[in-house]
Amino acid sequence: MIYTVKEIFYTLQGEGAQTGRAAVFCRFSGCNLWSGREEDRSRAVCQFCDTDFVGTGPDGGRFSSASELADAIDRCWGGVSPSAAGASSPSENGGSGFGTARTRRPGKKYVVCTGGEPLLQLDEELIDALHERGFEVAVETNGTRPAPGSLDWVCVSPKAGAPFVQTSGSELKLVYPQENAPPETFARLDFKHFFLQPMDGPHVAVNTERAIEYCLRNPGWRLSIQTHKLVGIR
Repeated sequence: MIYTVKEIFYTLQGEGAQTGRAAVFCRFSGCNLWSGREEDRSRAVCQFCDTDFVGTGPDGGRFSSASELADAIDRCWGGVSPSAAGASSPSENGGSGFGTARTRRPGKKYVVCTGGEPLLQLDEELIDALHERGFEVAVETNGTRPAPGSLDWVCVSPKAGAPFVQTSGSELKLVYPQENAPPETFARLDFKHFFLQPMDGPHVAVNTERAIEYCLRNPGWRLSIQTHKLVGIR
């Protein structure tokens, strides 16, 4: 398997239940609902995508094995490694220990596999390789392909007019509004969290208002805002 990756970068998750969490994002190239070329947008199943997932960028590339890609993702992790915690004590550093390795909370390494549509490429071999390197592995998928059972976090974002086969997971994040994809269609599926995310673009203010109103009327749904755009991070 050769993995084609647009970019790999370290940032904070900006959306959904994991908002604010440090993560490596691995953006796979390609999608089954849009070519990624503007000339094809009007004919695509998903016409509102705001992501460049075509080809490879300077932070991506083609990887000939799961191990090679997992190593690239591991090198990108910028958090404190678990082995660093407790490396020094407050007495060794003087005073209360604020800012020392012991006071840090390293957390588990976290990678978000996204796209495009990552499940065109993400497989058990790569997930295993990432687990071996200590990562919790998440996917952001459109739900048109079944997710491997070994994933730690499954975020599904359904698209109107697309086949929908991944009907369970950690969170369902519905871009709202979409004609022919009302929230009621998905409300009884087997997900832990249900989010409405206002569709970006020229009508984002109106879409946000509508999403807020829907969540107030239907408290089983929560509002997801693209916080990374608000604070200006990748």
